[in-house]
Amino acid sequence: MKKNERLTAPINQKLADAMMAVLKVIHDPSHTGQIEPELLERQRRNQDILGKMVTPPLGFSWEPFDLNGLPMAWVRPERGHDPSRVILYCHGGGYTTGNLGYARVLAAKMASVTGCEVLTFAYRLAPENPWPAPQQDAMAAWDYLMHLGYGADNVVLAGDSAGGNMALVLAQALHSAGRRMPRRLVLFSPWTDMTSSGESYQRCRDEDPMVSLPYIQAVRSAYAPGQDWSRPEFSPLFGDFTGFPPTLIQVGGLEVLYSDSAALHQRLQEANVPSVLECWPDMWHVFQMFPLRQSGEAMDKVAAFLRT
Repeated sequence: MKKNERLTAPINQKLADAMMAVLKVIHDPSHTGQIEPELLERQRRNQDILGKMVTPPLGFSWEPFDLNGLPMAWVRPERGHDPSRVILYCHGGGYTTGNLGYARVLAAKMASVTGCEVLTFAYRLAPENPWPAPQQDAMAAWDYLMHLGYGADNVVLAGDSAGGNMALVLAQALHSAGRRMPRRLVLFSPWTDMTSSGESYQRCRDEDPMVSLPYIQAVRSAYAPGQDWSRPEFSPLFGDFTGFPPTLIQVGGLEVLYSDSAALHQRLQEANVPSVLECWPDMWHVFQMFPLRQSGEAMDKVAAFLRT
């Protein structure tokens, strides 16, 4: 280990430990398994706090606008960049929380490392707007890019957590409709299995500061009440991956949702889809949002994947 690495490693670990403690307070993984109005309000407020805690990188314009009632925003690098390529980013939040302010952090980070413009959107949230409303908004965002003249091969589709679920379901819907697929998929800790069948739901239940099984059960009931959660429109893990583009999956080793990523990687490989699974053993759910060395490494790997 080099001298600068010896100096920064302990600092980085102290920062990571402090963030873990804050996240446990904000997210309260000891969830009851029900979405009560007061709990939902607190979760949405805490999601806003989390977005404000993490300052996005400088050097970008933030251009919010409205598309027929759907709030959207462009993140554009202020330096020279290639405007012919774009990233469509679906934010996370269990389909029940999240907004443009929360999405701005990862959107700006992706724009920073790739030099691409990023389009993000604040889809309608459950339980007020359950399935299929959020997925309809995702398709509207995709169609908007096509209307602007972007070809599907010029679009990278990205998402974190429930946004990863949304991105996968959108890609499967495009394929089922005989439409062209995005150039690449980039998924941060994607939620791929609403049946919660993976072993990490139990193995990591005391380690994950962000997500718990009761939380998963609550938000899936709010998003798709009374549905068969094994259907691909809810659990894309069990869908068809024929014709999928090369896919990058990043996940933390402490995550309840680790199995969702590992199983997706296996399914993609079985479908002969180029897939890369990258794991940071000591990291939590969507750690890429935070100002950590590991986050920088992860974003650099995103840029390298898109250059390949």
